[in-house]
Amino acid sequence: MSNRVEMVIRNIVPAHSHGAYTLYLKELNGNRILPIIIGGFEAQAIAMELEDMKPTRPMTHDLFSHALREFDITITEINIQQLDEGIYYAGITCLCVNDSSSKLVVLDARTSDAIAMGIKFRCPMYCAEKILNEAAYSDERSDDYEEDELPGQLVDDLIEPQANTQEPSGFAKLSLEELEQLLEDAINDEEYAKAAKIRDEIKRRSA
Repeated sequence: MSNRVEMVIRNIVPAHSHGAYTLYLKELNGNRILPIIIGGFEAQAIAMELEDMKPTRPMTHDLFSHALREFDITITEINIQQLDEGIYYAGITCLCVNDSSSKLVVLDARTSDAIAMGIKFRCPMYCAEKILNEAAYSDERSDDYEEDELPGQLVDDLIEPQANTQEPSGFAKLSLEELEQLLEDAINDEEYAKAAKIRDEIKRRSA
């Protein structure tokens, strides 16, 4: 596929619309930023994978990725290939292997779902050049970032899904075992912003 640009995830922040988030993609070797509005569920799935937080029971994207792997199907790349009346269209390229042959299959998908699945398989993401020309903007600060980030990884050090913006308190008084239980409870309650802060406290003590 020609005239496409490899992208990485830069950040996720709450959008003005209630329950929606803005996913910012950045071209791997340039300054252009592509904002995409996604739903809260998809934002949580992407954020949890990037933050390496595992739910106690499989979510929808976990279930789909497990099923693909069980049948020896690998996602090789994600392509954002069309923008029509404000709606992005993406394709998930899958490599299907059996004992006698292999073939590539492209699945039509919502862009948010495609990106969530791409992250799980750590595959590269691409966007059509014509989409960037139409919908992206330039951010000169991008020159300051390292350009050796892996596809599907954050360029920024911080991801900001703020479903719960209340600052947890009293972590210093809790034992490591209590923090781990609190982390599990926060994930079960889908309080992912709180879970990220608890996880950071656990990492700080383990350093």
